[in-house]
This record gives sequence, structure tokens and C-alpha cells, in this order.
Amino acid sequence: MCDDALAILQKHGLSPEIIDIDEHPEFLKEFNTCVPVVEIDGKVRFRGKVNEVLLRRVLEDEA
Repeated sequence: MCDDALAILQKHGLSPEIIDIDEHPEFLKEFNTCVPVVEIDGKVRFRGKVNEVLLRRVLEDEA
């Protein structure tokens, strides 16, 4: 799932920061069962899967 999310984000010109939650106990506790997590402009926008249609809408709204 993380590789799929990365491919979708890159397809839309984004260069995400990749964080291994296993190395961050606070993230592991919060997001353990719902990775990948995609945060855009300080807001968690996707958990578990990136919906490409919704991603386009988010990016249009942010522009």
C-alpha cells in the first residue's frame, strides 16, 4: 500500500517525506493499523489508501 501511495503522490508532482513509523513510537501508537498516512499542509488527508480523485480535489483546493 505504501508503494502504491508513493506512486500516486509522485504522479501528481509531489515529493513526500517518508517516515518509518516503526522508528517513531508516537506515530506507531497513532497510525499502526492505518498506514500509509498522507498529510498535506499539516492535515491528515488519507489513511490506509490514497484516493486519487480526492487527492486531485485536495491539490486543486490548495492551489
